[in-house]
Amino acid sequence: MSKRFVFVLLALALCIAASHPALAELKIGIASVNVTPDPLLPVSGGVPDPGERPPAAKEKKGELEARALVIENSGTKIAIVSVPYLGFSSTVGNKVREQVKGIKPENIMIGSTHVHSAPDMYAFPINEKGETLADMKYIEASCAKIAKCINEANGKLVPVSAKIAEDKIAEKIAYNYYAPALYDRRCNVIQFIGTDGKAVATFVNYAIHPEVIGPGQGILSPDVIGPFHDRIAEQGGGMAIFMNGAQGGMVTADCRGEDGKDVQTWEECIRIGNLLADEALRIVKDKPEQKDPMLYCGAKKVTFPIESEGMKFIVAYSPMKASLNADGTISTTVNLVNFGTAQMLTIPGEALPNIGFYLKRKMHGEQNFLLGLTNDAFGYILTKEDFQSFERYNYVSRTSLGEQTGPILIDESLKLVEESPRPTGAKS
Repeated sequence: MSKRFVFVLLALALCIAASHPALAELKIGIASVNVTPDPLLPVSGGVPDPGERPPAAKEKKGELEARALVIENSGTKIAIVSVPYLGFSSTVGNKVREQVKGIKPENIMIGSTHVHSAPDMYAFPINEKGETLADMKYIEASCAKIAKCINEANGKLVPVSAKIAEDKIAEKIAYNYYAPALYDRRCNVIQFIGTDGKAVATFVNYAIHPEVIGPGQGILSPDVIGPFHDRIAEQGGGMAIFMNGAQGGMVTADCRGEDGKDVQTWEECIRIGNLLADEALRIVKDKPEQKDPMLYCGAKKVTFPIESEGMKFIVAYSPMKASLNADGTISTTVNLVNFGTAQMLTIPGEALPNIGFYLKRKMHGEQNFLLGLTNDAFGYILTKEDFQSFERYNYVSRTSLGEQTGPILIDESLKLVEESPRPTGAKS
């Protein structure tokens, strides 16, 4: 064989390789880590008034777990991370991201379950001296554990296919405390199937305040999310990971008893967690497998003014030292993810249901996921029309960044939707 002929063959092979990149192969890795404090710490149930002290935890029900799902396809890799806290700001989130290898920081989406019976990760100040009852050593240790969990998931990627589903689920899981029927019953699910035909992981996105136990009983608990995790595994769904949705004002766990009073027991956590898991598995069960779903991740910085006096106090005096812009505004990352027929948007706080309904209506997926309290935790996000407009919303207005947060989030999120590629089978 002449050298000239060999050269021609090599050149032809290179041309073919350039025009036909390596076959895409969907892979995922999933891992969990226990972040239950030992000894137990006080729990955080919301933004405290200055001087207010959270109750000490005297016992625990279940374990606090952070879970990381890493998805890779066609050269794109993302991490979706669920942490068992009231909120997880970008200040602590960036402590995690800087310890993760092999995934772009802007592709690591960290969202809190919004449990009201776990330690304070905001480090809420109790006075103008910046004193806090949060345990700073626990915060640092948890960030290290969560980063290790992401690295572990990234280190054990396996080939999978995916089933994607969206449907309304049963009542008696959530309701809106302010207006009972004003909440989104749609549950979004992605189940990853291994080469042996068995489920490796089940990712569930649903809007709910998991606060059956609440902060007032002195019990540290993952609330409904703990039993939810267990039930998914027991039913053959692999490892579960939960991300919240647009659950602001106030889409809470429906633990109302026959007398109308809340049943704040671990047994009620089990009932709701099991029902949520069973419903998620039901809606995804018969969906077709998507063998090679396209994966895309976009990110943009979005900037908000801080108008609320309560939020100004937290930002000014919390020892976590949020990073502000020169003009006193605060910025965060909003992500858009396309995965097969699904589209996902992150929300840096607790968007009220009407914002969630609107965003989903404008998104382009067959299944539209809203990952609430993700990448940041800016309190409630409501429209300017609702902000301080009536007494019922006094609390959500006080614990938001301000009147402009909702309009800015909606505008910037939908710009990201329109500027990004569309998912497979996108709706017009």
